[in-house]
Amino acid sequence: MYPLLLKQLWHTPLANASEQEIIYRDRLRLSYRQVYERINQGSAALAVACVRQGEVIAVMDHDSHRYLECYFFIPMYGATLMTVNTKLTPAQIAYTLNHSRASMLFVHADFIPIIEEIRAALHGIKKIILMTDEGAIPQSSLSLDDEYESWLAAYPNEFAFADFDEHVRATVFYTTGTTGVPKGVYYTHRQLVLHTLAAGMALTAPAARQRLHGGDVYMPVTPMFHVHAWGIPYIATLLGVKQVYPGRYAPEMLLKLIREEQVTFSHCVPTLLRMILVAAQKDGVDLSDWKVVVGGSALPQALAKQALAMGVDCFAGYGLSETAPILTLAQLSEAGDASETLPDDALATLCCAGRAIPLVDLQIVDETMRPQMRDGQSNGEIVVRAPWLTQGYLENPEASTALWHGDYLHTQDMGAIDPNGYLRITDRLKDIIKVAGEWVSSVEVENALASVEGVKEVAVIGMPDSRWGERPLALLVVDKTLFDASAAQEQMRISVERGTLAKHALLTHFKQVDAIAKTSVGKIDKKALRAEHATAN
Repeated sequence: MYPLLLKQLWHTPLANASEQEIIYRDRLRLSYRQVYERINQGSAALAVACVRQGEVIAVMDHDSHRYLECYFFIPMYGATLMTVNTKLTPAQIAYTLNHSRASMLFVHADFIPIIEEIRAALHGIKKIILMTDEGAIPQSSLSLDDEYESWLAAYPNEFAFADFDEHVRATVFYTTGTTGVPKGVYYTHRQLVLHTLAAGMALTAPAARQRLHGGDVYMPVTPMFHVHAWGIPYIATLLGVKQVYPGRYAPEMLLKLIREEQVTFSHCVPTLLRMILVAAQKDGVDLSDWKVVVGGSALPQALAKQALAMGVDCFAGYGLSETAPILTLAQLSEAGDASETLPDDALATLCCAGRAIPLVDLQIVDETMRPQMRDGQSNGEIVVRAPWLTQGYLENPEASTALWHGDYLHTQDMGAIDPNGYLRITDRLKDIIKVAGEWVSSVEVENALASVEGVKEVAVIGMPDSRWGERPLALLVVDKTLFDASAAQEQMRISVERGTLAKHALLTHFKQVDAIAKTSVGKIDKKALRAEHATAN
């Protein structure tokens, strides 16, 4: 038997690319061979500490070579990696550490103040290992057991990784939803290996554009605590490509690494892409060799157009915490040569959710679970099956049952699929706006307004209305020297005439704001926006 375990992802890179580089900021360069030796040391240390199979070990770090090592040595040993969302509140972090039953914590020095604040509430943490870029142990009220580098160095760089059941839990992390307490999502070794193979096949399949290949240089711009950084570090490792980890995100460092390490492939949310494009324009950095998968929220066509004009090969992807996450990728059927200019009609395709990757059964269904036509117009909830989807929420059977109602995982997203298999997200079930009995998609209104000159950011929510039931409210962050409200109204009118917006979208009210609330992973927080702005008229 050959179990599908994360350790198997190392066979090919060690055989074919052992001296390929894995880089941390502008501080450290390691080879694949050296990183694998450090993975061996980490597992040997866990064995000496008598860590049990299935025991949960938590990590709080910036995107780093250390985090990549933890992605492997903790589950390869047989323990469970818990990735702590450092953007949650201290109380939420304490909840997730306790709920997961984490017994050991690796924590970067930057997050020591958070752990000091909640240490008395952490019932299961028995050992804390410090991670630091400087090597020095900071002053702290915490009882720190060791420093990561000295902890690794104390153990041999060879470890006999055992075969065990591929259904052993490899990872757990917590959703960043905007309702209730965070929910624990977990994955087995088998699920992560299958997601790596399917998503990797999809990313490497295109002939020229929207692809990841063996000659690329990979740098994540999605936090490694969030859904395994979309699973792409596992794919990059399997392919043996050069990897660059930027640490704490700062535009200057990201651009420095893109330029000096010749980064060619990344993934991020729209807000980060916008930030990098603005910084690159300001500093005159050439991004023409950069490919970016954009997810987390809809990729606005205006942002994609800006990126494409700068030579960035950007395209959308779609998935959930519960799906490991990649389900679809917006890759063009006929991309042509990478040096060619894309036709305008390809823009909408690059910004849609895309087509299902291998092994994903994706359906659009009505309230009775009846599949809808794939005509690009029939709308319904997106439900999916694939062999790597989470089987439920940790110790939450009621939510797990609802998640898998009707033997499909329910995404709570609305969408339509066209005859060529491309999925278009129309809205979240909870975000769609009902005006005089007609559904208005907040996503489509946002996309229309994002193309108006002077609009930097836009979020659309429904607000109660005594006449219409609900009415769209567009919250706009604008450049006041460029923005003209009449141009926004005209764009809405044109979109309605073209049939891309429902006619009741013309009832949208505009409100200029200084900022738009985001969740911990950079998504627009519409629950917070509704609480702040949506009052009855």
